[in-house]
Amino acid sequence: MLKTLILPTLLTITLFFQACSSDSDQNANDMVSSNEYILTAINNTQYIAKKGPDGFSVENTQGKVIIFDIFATWCPPCKAAASHLSSLQAKYKDKLVIIGVTIEDDILNEKLQEFREMYDAQYTLVNSKDNRRLVDDIADSLKVGERFPIPLMAMYLDGKFITHYVGAIEEEFIESDIKRALGL
Repeated sequence: MLKTLILPTLLTITLFFQACSSDSDQNANDMVSSNEYILTAINNTQYIAKKGPDGFSVENTQGKVIIFDIFATWCPPCKAAASHLSSLQAKYKDKLVIIGVTIEDDILNEKLQEFREMYDAQYTLVNSKDNRRLVDDIADSLKVGERFPIPLMAMYLDGKFITHYVGAIEEEFIESDIKRALGL
């Protein structure tokens, strides 16, 4: 009688812990802090963005200005901004990181690559499941509302907010703010 009770009990306990272990391992791999965003570029390079008390940062970019360009491939002002951002990325290559964050859910990387080639977007374009969450959190921090015009660009240095732009903006204005942030 004791053997018939112990064996099923041990089997149940073993299955319970196996299932819990398996689930928790999976969740640990998938779980990202609510203040972290894993951004995957179209070339599969990963960037980890973090939300801090004063703004957003990207791992391993200390001392560099970060611009998050929130855009869509169908947006005319976004298309126009791409060549300006590419020019700035080339000019300030060691001091500037531009990350284009598409708002288009389920867009194929091929479509982003076409955008890059057609509009000379020679900076990082990311297409990740965390894009929408990052966009929402940046928009919330900037207090631009849930339905904001694009492009929306936000500039940071070492996790501290510098400025932001809503809609089309001249390259010279962005460059002036880059220089000011870098103390040039």
